Amino acid sequence: MDISLIKFIPDMTEIAFEWARHENPEVVAYNLYRSNLKIDGDKLKKIATIKNRFVTHYVDHKLDPNTQYIYAMTAVKADGKESQPSQSVTVQTLPLFDSVSYITAISNMPKQIKILWRPHQSERVKEYIIQRTDNSSSTWKEIAKISGRLNVEYIDDKLGSNEIYMYRLYAITFDNVQSKPSEIVRANTKPLPEDIKNLYATKDLPRRIDLNWEKSNTEDVVAYKIYVSSHVDLLYSELIILPSSNLSYSHNVNDDGEVKFYKVSSIDKDNLESAMNITPTMGATLGKPVKPIITLAQIQGERAIINWIAGDNRALSYNIYKTTSTGFFSKKVEKIENIQGLRFEDKDIVRGVEYKYSIQAVDANGLHSEQTNDTSLILPKLPEVR
Repeated sequence: MDISLIKFIPDMTEIAFEWARHENPEVVAYNLYRSNLKIDGDKLKKIATIKNRFVTHYVDHKLDPNTQYIYAMTAVKADGKESQPSQSVTVQTLPLFDSVSYITAISNMPKQIKILWRPHQSERVKEYIIQRTDNSSSTWKEIAKISGRLNVEYIDDKLGSNEIYMYRLYAITFDNVQSKPSEIVRANTKPLPEDIKNLYATKDLPRRIDLNWEKSNTEDVVAYKIYVSSHVDLLYSELIILPSSNLSYSHNVNDDGEVKFYKVSSIDKDNLESAMNITPTMGATLGKPVKPIITLAQIQGERAIINWIAGDNRALSYNIYKTTSTGFFSKKVEKIENIQGLRFEDKDIVRGVEYKYSIQAVDANGLHSEQTNDTSLILPKLPEVR
């Protein structure tokens, strides 16, 4: 065959052939030979038989882009004999086409990164493939396939906070040819807001713990969330969420001397919350005053005398609990409040009846100490006159 009669049209992964029809009626087919110049040198291998002499076109598929190939053709007669091969010709496939001309990645989004690009100029493009990697890996991972040449946005979500990623994009044609990779773009997710500073909790207020703290240095913090636990190492439950204008909170607690542990987090406008691996702060309600100490309990004349000393310096007054036995299994308890001083005299006693007394301190906040143990007194009966 005359090589001058064969035309070649190269593409990136295909080469089309066109030739003049062979007029010899003895010719029934054509054989096509090829070699990859880089791999095979000039050693040709038959790659196709065109079994009709009236065919004048053929497309060689699945070739490597930007690669030189050597081709030759022979004519085949009915008895299988081939003509001398045509003069070989070298044809080079086209290089891969460029990816999109512009791509960017948007940083500082909450747990996500937005990738934008300019539509590819070629109408042969049907879709895009997006790949991602990070600083800890050298491997690119396909994360999305975007159909449609004019679709130019993808949001990579379900990421962590303050993480850095790299992205690149490939354009894919309708015949599944993949472009060169795009420029690599880099972006990071939004960091968590910073922790608050200097959390302080009171330990001396009656049935209340006051918290105050310094604001977070993160500009877009919109709220603070307070967590509380009864134990430093156990689960913390949410107590309250406060607007960022609040830098203090009063926690009402029903018990005296109750210990609580607190953590306060920052929440930004995107609902990101600062890390919780912070040292908790202990607070406590004011404990009960210390109970008094009875120093004297005796009958003097027809009076019961009780003396005591204060258990601490918080007591402003005292309550006396007087228990009177009214039978074998019955008794009456009387509470005598607001006793000033450290002495109580009880003239309201009857001979032969057992009385028990206990004392309770009361401080300025109205907190009551535990009661002292009962002390028992009896005014003896007078002897009978015979």
